[in-house]
Amino acid sequence: MDKRIAQIGIIVEDTDSVEKLNKLLHEYKDDIIGRMGIPYREKNISIISIVIHAEQDVISSLSGKLGMLKGVSVKTIYSKK
Repeated sequence: MDKRIAQIGIIVEDTDSVEKLNKLLHEYKDDIIGRMGIPYREKNISIISIVIHAEQDVISSLSGKLGMLKGVSVKTIYSKK
């Protein structure tokens, strides 16, 4: 199966989920190209952007697991290349 490049956008509204979120990202560290996190203290949320290069089922698995966390919203976009 071919690898794809994707960007996973994450918004964390429940800080109790941060530890689980970081643990999941650590599990996929070999596929993650980069990560940028922006704390928006005024609204008490965090915005995280993950760039990943992996097979589509791996990307979907990570996105799905992240989306199941309490107070976490996730959207994934894929490169056409």
